[in-house]
Amino acid sequence: MRNDIKNHLSIVQTIEPANYQATETGTDVDLAGFDAAAVVITVGAATDTGFSFEVQEADDDGTGAPDTYAAVAAADLDGTEPATAVAAAVTVLGYHGIKRWLRVVATDTGTGNADFGVAVVRGKGRVKP
Repeated sequence: MRNDIKNHLSIVQTIEPANYQATETGTDVDLAGFDAAAVVITVGAATDTGFSFEVQEADDDGTGAPDTYAAVAAADLDGTEPATAVAAAVTVLGYHGIKRWLRVVATDTGTGNADFGVAVVRGKGRVKP
């Protein structure tokens, strides 16, 4: 028999799946209470691949001024952020940083038109979700 994983993970959308034609900034995802996280970028149809993806982190949720989000250092990611929106692709990035908040920004490089969504998988919860 296999162990159940559903009760050990929490999945939160930072960018809801949709067709995007301009830069999209994901919503804040709180990692409090979790000791592991991964970012899952899923691309469907991409008539134009002009999007790049950047995982960002912060000590707070950015509601105060100034906005404190910054790009996650490559050393704190397991994997490489997609430089383009590749059709029918799934990219999983492990996060090793120590910040409490994560989000993803999908930047339109001028010709973007793609279906995609981004979720953060939170794991190793101190209390089961």
